[in-house]
Amino acid sequence: MIVVWILAFLAGVALIVWGAEAFAEHLGAASVRLGVSAFALALLLAGAEPEELATVVVASLRGSPGIAFGDVIGANVAICLVALGVGAVIAPLPFRTSVMRYAILGLPLGAIAAWIAWDGVVTRLEGAILVGLYIVYVGTIWIVQRRPPALGEVHELEEAENAASNPGGRRRISRELLLVLAGVAAMAAGASLLVEAMQQITHVESTQTSLGLTLVGFATAFELVVLAWSAARRGASEAVVAGVVGSFAYNVTMTLGAGALARPLAIVDAASLHFPWLAMLAALLLVVVLAAPKASLSRVAGVVLLGAYPLFVLAVLLA
Repeated sequence: MIVVWILAFLAGVALIVWGAEAFAEHLGAASVRLGVSAFALALLLAGAEPEELATVVVASLRGSPGIAFGDVIGANVAICLVALGVGAVIAPLPFRTSVMRYAILGLPLGAIAAWIAWDGVVTRLEGAILVGLYIVYVGTIWIVQRRPPALGEVHELEEAENAASNPGGRRRISRELLLVLAGVAAMAAGASLLVEAMQQITHVESTQTSLGLTLVGFATAFELVVLAWSAARRGASEAVVAGVVGSFAYNVTMTLGAGALARPLAIVDAASLHFPWLAMLAALLLVVVLAAPKASLSRVAGVVLLGAYPLFVLAVLLA
């Protein structure tokens, strides 16, 4: 029976990844065709990591706070250590002013999220505060850069606008909207299947938390691992690297906040998350320290980051 639920977990991950890709790829073109304002469109896409958001909200609604907390923390650790590590090993990743700004601003946001959740509880009011912090974060970067933040998959917006303005590449609005809705449905179904599989594999909250920190966190961050790998192979676009780094802030604000708004999060053993919270902040700080001297992440830095991830997983499992 356990094999069936492992297969269900993998099927859930596949649905989430496909759904997130379909959502991000077609939302831009559909919105441009429908005449949605650039402001509204950017708020929809900026930092959009719908796979993590869907998983955390479903886990919260299904009464699995360990999975919800674990996914937020575990995905962020995987983003910092695995996604950026893989990209840097292939080719040095640019970490100039805009990218470094995203990374540095993520540190206080991560610290605030850890402080709020330190007692193992995130209320709806605290969830609303976290969502508000995300809006402030997006607004601050927008004002400073005078353009929408290149977080998460917002780089899809430019491609969508180019496609929409090209007569040869025009597609029907109905098809775009159907694909967007299909992506949302796939993410919802995949997240439900993933959470159900975790609940069936183990009913113990501490084990669910460990699996959330490692297996679920890595699975939902996998798309960003592929994104960083692809960016490095194509010459490491600074906007894409900024998007990967900026996803850290999205997860500790919008993703965690949305989960708490759906249903207040409360874990019995709050102390079990103290080390992971600190490890998450340390992972981003390590990225900043390694990238600062030469405004890039070198191959050596990539090896260091990748080497740190198994240590994190081992520490979580041993705890």
